[in-house]
Amino acid sequence: MRLAAFQMVAKTADVAANLAMIETAVAEAKALGAEILVAPELATTGYGAKDAMRDLAEAADGAQASTLAGMAEKHGVALVAGFPERVGDAIYNSAIFAKPDGGRVFYRKCQLYGRYEHALFQPGDAPPRLTAFGALKFGVLICYDVEFPELVRHLALAGADAVLVPTAQPNTPDAPFINGKVVPVRAFENGIAIVYADHAGSDSRFGYAGSSCIALPDGSDGARAPVDGSHVIVADYDPAAYTAVREVNPYLKDRRTDLRL
Repeated sequence: MRLAAFQMVAKTADVAANLAMIETAVAEAKALGAEILVAPELATTGYGAKDAMRDLAEAADGAQASTLAGMAEKHGVALVAGFPERVGDAIYNSAIFAKPDGGRVFYRKCQLYGRYEHALFQPGDAPPRLTAFGALKFGVLICYDVEFPELVRHLALAGADAVLVPTAQPNTPDAPFINGKVVPVRAFENGIAIVYADHAGSDSRFGYAGSSCIALPDGSDGARAPVDGSHVIVADYDPAAYTAVREVNPYLKDRRTDLRL
């Protein structure tokens, strides 16, 4: 399967403009032969929208999610993208997995990062789960989630072939280590692929690290974007091509469950 990530320079609090950019990326991914595209965390609003986020947040059946789902159906490409989800008075940092056949699956970020997110969002109250698409099984995590080994391992043990990660990695001194080392190690130690789609550029609150990547089960980059600018990157992924890697490094098979840690 050909996987794609959309590194995006979002317009803060401009949902219409961001949805238009996402659709352009979906069309580009389709032209490149991709079957699934991952857009960044809070892609519809921009990550730094802060106070406007409360007004822009919508229900899972609202206009933002429905528009994203419509893109998947129109272009025949599965789409994972972040948006702020409203449930009553609560707002979640969520992502939709929209399938070309009209299916929709939602995930709420469970590991919120920093004062900014904790002031805006409720943490998700359910663990990530698998979604089948084509011949593969996928899990969705959001940004900081992927830095917790147990969440990726949970999905791998459940049978995930790949984990799809909308992110808003800030441009901090640690960013090159996270997107260049941590994410590939998560792929390697679980024998899966990870699609890590970041923002780029900056808004009034944050600068973003870019360097979106598709990490493969041997820890290599299937594709990586530059630090700056909007880009659609693609990589071909066949889990069976990495059987030898998993046999040499059988972490999932050799993992002991009899020890009390």
